[in-house]
Amino acid sequence: MKILPIDKIREADAYTIKHEPIADIDLMERAARELCDWVSANILKEHPILIYCGLGNNGGDGFALGRMLAELGYSIEIRALRYSEKMSPSCAINYERAKKIKKIRITEIGPDDKLPEIPQTFVVVDAIFGSGLTRPIKGFMANIVRQINNSENIVVAIDAPSGFFCDQSNSVNDGEIIQADYTLTFQFPKFGFLFPENDRYVGHWEVLFIGLHPDFIRQVEIKDHYLLTADCRPLIKTRNKFSHKGTYGHGLLIAGGYGKMGAAVLAAKAGLKAGAGLITAHIPSSGNVIMQTAVPMAMVSMDEDEFYFSKHPDLSAYNAIAVGPGLGTDKKSQGALKLLIQNTKLPMVFDADAINILGENKTWIPFVPKNSIFTPHPKEFERLVGKSSNDFDRNEKQKEFARKHGVYVILKGAHTSIACPDGTCYFNSTGNPGMATGGSGDVLTGMLLGILAQGYHPKEACILGVFLHGMAGDYAASKWGYEALTADNITDMIGKAFQKLTHQKKGENP
Repeated sequence: MKILPIDKIREADAYTIKHEPIADIDLMERAARELCDWVSANILKEHPILIYCGLGNNGGDGFALGRMLAELGYSIEIRALRYSEKMSPSCAINYERAKKIKKIRITEIGPDDKLPEIPQTFVVVDAIFGSGLTRPIKGFMANIVRQINNSENIVVAIDAPSGFFCDQSNSVNDGEIIQADYTLTFQFPKFGFLFPENDRYVGHWEVLFIGLHPDFIRQVEIKDHYLLTADCRPLIKTRNKFSHKGTYGHGLLIAGGYGKMGAAVLAAKAGLKAGAGLITAHIPSSGNVIMQTAVPMAMVSMDEDEFYFSKHPDLSAYNAIAVGPGLGTDKKSQGALKLLIQNTKLPMVFDADAINILGENKTWIPFVPKNSIFTPHPKEFERLVGKSSNDFDRNEKQKEFARKHGVYVILKGAHTSIACPDGTCYFNSTGNPGMATGGSGDVLTGMLLGILAQGYHPKEACILGVFLHGMAGDYAASKWGYEALTADNITDMIGKAFQKLTHQKKGENP
């Protein structure tokens, strides 16, 4: 799914109105119907609803929603905010329609009026500005927003929390911003929804599809994408019944160190679960028994050093290489990693301590094979590129690093992002807070290795690896819960994630 900046969303609206064709008021009605369906499915009629409506089209959505909910039997109060004498044409139409519904109580509030209290029993709907505002909220309207935020009521924002900057960091926003519990956005996720700094404003968000014209969506050129099942399923290769283990490649995992063999075990097992025909784990010799006992399906290449990675094996037999989990940053390992980079042209997966070593030796980075994959968490990424002023700045640094070095950068987080050498960036939709546990990243590294070994292009491997990793984590969370979820639970669910992706039931949502 494409992530459109606000100016492109306005173009999509205009294109739909012209080419469907559909009147602006009818497109608003369509959006309000989607909102009404969500509210009726999630909020009981016993809860009265208080809608704050602005004077633009976001306010028009609110007036239309109030009318529809009143017709369903909800108790509705609307507060029309008179911060201007102007009202958009479609908003004015829905304002007049709402006034005709006797069951709706409409209160007009201007700058000189005392603000009425917000009853504790009400669910508050923010239909003030939505995504259309480009300046901070100040003055009279800031008082409204503060009052809503200071209440203990559940708050539902329409399209975007009012005052929220969708396409730039809100760390530079000195106005008031609605702090929503739920945000119901239209057609596309907003770029700002995907960053940790905005969680307190956006809350739980959902995309409501309002039928914007598919021709515009297909043609518009966009760099940022949000990964859904429909994006990933076509990438899966069909297996031939006459294939054998050699068909699906041989991956080399260089991992593990004294006291950190668990990382190597998790990655090796995940590589096999992700479909590689063969996985060889190159590990310090002291880890041999651990690896052969924990993952008997994997082969072992023992380093000549008992505790560290000190020398890579012959690389000629391998289709893909991953390095880093549990490796440590000993000087011997640093030298061995440098030689590894010099001695292969295969795209590699760099994780954990391999990234930390490169962070200390940045002059080596230009020699990393093109199309390699980096999988840092935020702190590891900081060691690579330096500190960022905010999440938007960090995303720009991520994209620039990928472009500059011709590599893929998977920045792990709630919406793990994949920056590509061509400037595109993909944000993941799967995964959950239970995956914030030791070893989760090692599982991802193993999955990426296993997928690469099968001959997938590195971009495909990134997309499939990240999406399936998150999906496996979601299945694990549904079985064990967030708190009890461990990295090996994710590995146990990789097969189920593949089944879901390749055998989705007809009619099932992506």
